[in-house]
Amino acid sequence: MLLLLLTVLSATAQQQAKQVQLLDVTAGIGNEQGTASVAYIYNWHVGKAKRFSIGTGLRFSSYFGSNKYFITAPAKLTSGSTGPFVIFKENITANLDSLLFDAANTNALNITINMAYAITPKLTAGVNIDAVGFSFGKDQFARYVNGTTVVNTTAKPTVLNALLVSDNDYGTLNSEFFATYQLSGPWSIKAGLGFLFSEYTTATNVQQLPEPNDRFRNKVTTLAVGVRYKL
Repeated sequence: MLLLLLTVLSATAQQQAKQVQLLDVTAGIGNEQGTASVAYIYNWHVGKAKRFSIGTGLRFSSYFGSNKYFITAPAKLTSGSTGPFVIFKENITANLDSLLFDAANTNALNITINMAYAITPKLTAGVNIDAVGFSFGKDQFARYVNGTTVVNTTAKPTVLNALLVSDNDYGTLNSEFFATYQLSGPWSIKAGLGFLFSEYTTATNVQQLPEPNDRFRNKVTTLAVGVRYKL
């Protein structure tokens, strides 16, 4: 649905608006974890004043974390249901098991959806989110934890990334709420909050109850800072 909306809006925008291309480099800082991303952005300015922009792009994101727990990922287990309203449901603690990584690292290449509004000629606020793509990374040692039970296993980043609303999501997905300030020339500085879902798939269904599961997810909020260059 999001991709369909973006396609329709972009087709309309192409007929009436100025295009802008940007290169974005951002770092996200969290508690013993962080992110780094590089993105190509293609936006269209729309409206009479051309203050609003919408577009798409391509973003490479990396997640790094040490001594981090990844919890049971599928919405059917975390919330007891699927569908768009899962975002309003609380987690079922009894269904959540964990993977503990000494050092976790996932890498993702995703198509993005971008929206922004120019508050002043120099100050812009915006939001972006990954929609679909793929992840990659090496197999890593992890400990599956269920209460007092600990089992050694291996896991690798979940290959498919797909935006499906809250815990229905698959894979590694990045998003940001941000503001940019235009400097002289083509450069802008950027600050805001980053949100990243990072996911691993274990070699076997290490979780057996309430049903077999091999997907585990970490959610991180970061302070995001970066720069943009207008191409």
